[in-house]
Amino acid sequence: MDQDLRILVVEPDPERAHSIIDALTADGWTNLHVVGDVTALDRKMKTLSPDIVLIDLANPDRDTLEHISMVSDAKSRPVAMFVDKTDDTMTQAAIQAGLSAYVVDGLHMNRIKPVIETAIARFQVMRKMQTELDAAKRALADRKTIDRAKGLIMKARGIGEDEAYALLRKSAMDQGKKVIDVAQALVTASDLLS
Repeated sequence: MDQDLRILVVEPDPERAHSIIDALTADGWTNLHVVGDVTALDRKMKTLSPDIVLIDLANPDRDTLEHISMVSDAKSRPVAMFVDKTDDTMTQAAIQAGLSAYVVDGLHMNRIKPVIETAIARFQVMRKMQTELDAAKRALADRKTIDRAKGLIMKARGIGEDEAYALLRKSAMDQGKKVIDVAQALVTASDLLS
């Protein structure tokens, strides 16, 4: 586990914040920062750009949860939240907000390290899945564009699909471009002319 992570702790109670910092320090983390007021979180996030956010709130409401998720940018970094109690609505809101860890029954100092490690691992898995999903969507969109470009070539030249693709590929090679770039240019030009 990277002990140089910038960890931002969101804890309104100064005494409890001190206990959290002590527990994190005992586990080897030293780049620690605290924000006591949730309304100051946005500013602190911008100036610090933490690697992970650790939030301890007794009983946040849905609006607070959504605000914290948005401000802490839970889709870009691991965010672990400790709450004293929850219900189905709040749990679903936490999942929808993209929190990497949502721990009910409060924050216990001996659970901080495993929760952080789990939050980081889960975040990495989710990020990998999102990257793969984005790549698949991009490949599908590219495939559709190439198929459309082939259709335009087939119609304009009166040739078959394999020949149209060969022409598209040759044009890309001659121009030192990717097939998708040439296909996109052809589709764009066709849209402008129609």
